[in-house]
Amino acid sequence: MAYQKVNADQRAPGHSQYLDNDDLQATALDLEWDMEKELEEPGFDQFQLDSAENQNLEHAETADLNLDSIQPATSPKGRFQRLQEESDYITHYARSAPKSNPCNFCRLLKIFCTAIILFIFGILIGYYAHKNCPSNATSSGTLDLQLYQEILKTIQAEDIKKSFRNLIQLYKSEDDMEISKKIKIQWTSLGLEDVQFVNYSVLLNLPGPAPSSVTLSSSGQCFHPDGQPCSEEARKHSSQDLLYSYAAYSAKGTLKAEVIDVSYGNADDLKRIKKMKNVTNRIALLKLGKLPLLYKLSLLEKAGFGGVLLYIDPCDLPKTTNLSYDTFMVSLNPGGDPSTPGYPSIDGSFRQNRSNLTSLLVQPVSASLIAKLISSPKATTTNNACTPLELPNNEERIVNMQIQTVTKFKTVTNVVGYLKGLTSPDRYILVGSRHHTAYSYNGQEWASSTAIITAFIRALMLRVKRGWRPDRTIVFCSWGGTAFGNIGSYEWGEDFKKVLQRNVVAYVSLHSPIRGNSSLYSVASPSLQQLVAEGPSFLFEALFPKHTTKIEELDPFFNLHETITKLSGEVILQIANEPVLPFNALDIALEVQNSLKGDQPNTPQLLAPASRLRESTELFQSDEMRPANDPKERAPIRVRMLNDILQDMEKSFLVQHAPPGFYRNILNHLIGKSSQTIFYRSKWDMGKSTSSSTSMQNKVSLMSNSFNSCDVYKKSLLTEFEATLDGQN
Repeated sequence: MAYQKVNADQRAPGHSQYLDNDDLQATALDLEWDMEKELEEPGFDQFQLDSAENQNLEHAETADLNLDSIQPATSPKGRFQRLQEESDYITHYARSAPKSNPCNFCRLLKIFCTAIILFIFGILIGYYAHKNCPSNATSSGTLDLQLYQEILKTIQAEDIKKSFRNLIQLYKSEDDMEISKKIKIQWTSLGLEDVQFVNYSVLLNLPGPAPSSVTLSSSGQCFHPDGQPCSEEARKHSSQDLLYSYAAYSAKGTLKAEVIDVSYGNADDLKRIKKMKNVTNRIALLKLGKLPLLYKLSLLEKAGFGGVLLYIDPCDLPKTTNLSYDTFMVSLNPGGDPSTPGYPSIDGSFRQNRSNLTSLLVQPVSASLIAKLISSPKATTTNNACTPLELPNNEERIVNMQIQTVTKFKTVTNVVGYLKGLTSPDRYILVGSRHHTAYSYNGQEWASSTAIITAFIRALMLRVKRGWRPDRTIVFCSWGGTAFGNIGSYEWGEDFKKVLQRNVVAYVSLHSPIRGNSSLYSVASPSLQQLVAEGPSFLFEALFPKHTTKIEELDPFFNLHETITKLSGEVILQIANEPVLPFNALDIALEVQNSLKGDQPNTPQLLAPASRLRESTELFQSDEMRPANDPKERAPIRVRMLNDILQDMEKSFLVQHAPPGFYRNILNHLIGKSSQTIFYRSKWDMGKSTSSSTSMQNKVSLMSNSFNSCDVYKKSLLTEFEATLDGQN
């Protein structure tokens, strides 16, 4: 991602000096970035002039070097020209008569002794200066994993626990500025540079004055989303959790209609159901999972449904998890401020009136309510096999759903701080967490997120104070408005789009670090999968209001918090500090080719471009990456060019427009495990249900073009790189 250059009077509040200084803007002009200019210091030129003059007298054999730029101030004509033009030069420097030999011997002895003393004294000064100077004050590219372990070992569970509890004390404020100020003060005290607020005025969809309700027409029973019966007392004393069991940016109102079970809502299910029933203005009973929620809602809206009851089937949860009565919140916002789609919410921006982002009335409900709706004793387990919740096909259920929400403009605050890199300060690694936003649901995961990123900053800055810095700049971000659709991060990204597109190497998210205590789940772009263990999960779409006691029950001694901080920290350090970016280009090419060797249709025409991609990547790996990883063969300009190729390689696989909720990177379909890819299909047959064979051919053609684009991109940059080296030689 990269930043738009703005005038000083147009700069958004919180605009950082690191994002638009002249040195940074100059890096976009060409790919032949000069490492020496970036490290140039004032007064360095004058030092070169003085020393060059002496060297020219002492080493006549170097006279063929290019010294045209050296013009000593003592003679505008040059020293050799002056000797020829000044006829009385010899008289100015006439030698005196030679003295006796004993005097010459004594003088030579004194000079010799003085030289010996100065030589010994110089050795002593050099020895003690080297001994006292920190060995890690130079470029951190020479440091290894031992350094990372020294940094990470200072992270302690007790410190994270203390930070977590301090943050929890602040969340009750009606204004999230109190939490933002606390984070800014803490990060500044730890030593981060240019810590600042970045504010945006955005459109939020908030819960109404009373909880939503679902009423069974057959019995007249009214239920709240958690499955508890409606009552006046419950309405008066309803907890905040009950209020925040809603779908942000859903349509609001009342709908009375038949409920139709659509299971997970994929295209095949909907095609089968539409043949059996009229679905117009009906209420879909939809399970969360399998496919992105926004994509499934778009299919339901297109099919003509009027409402959705959304729930999580207990059979899709780990056996140790029981969420039968838990309510949750979802956001139907794909990202950013809905009133300014595609551009930042800054002063002067045009605001669109988008109080809801779908025509559907969407209500998240608990599994216990669904069990009452279908007259089932919840999910049952037989012979260790869970029986999913399902509405009988031969039975009709009519319900009346009522949804109340309000839409208001509110201020969302981001906190951003910088640790400037040593050798490549114009290359950014973004590390993002989130903090509590006023008016959002009453969860506490944000405190875990903030405590973890703060613990890593503390460990990192302890080392920085001893003279070390990472090679690349690390930008720490605490986002606001996350629960409503990652609004704070999207707006900041749109605000600084040009600079981010050009300079960001990677983004590491600590959005929701602790969700359980059974397994480690992490998701990464294909290039970075070697750094993590990957496991897909759909539960991130549902925001459960975990309280302090819940989180401390999951991790009472905060050992999980400590482990996650160290694992994430090591990944961040590798990306920020390795001379060559740890992106596995060859692994991607090999996995792409291997994924096409099955019996899937339409794959034969992809094998040829995939094979060419693998061959060029093998040459790239052997001819460029191997020398760059060897300190003896490493050249700064070679490393810079190589990293530029690695940084932008995956951009060849991004599609311009993706269906709602899907990733734009088509590599995820071929070698990833996530269900959020644009080409995710169950055995490639989902496309048959939604489009013709021509559409599938278009998708295959798009993938083939992506392979060729990546291949051409690498070759063109390498050709330019070799031409640059030849020009320098």
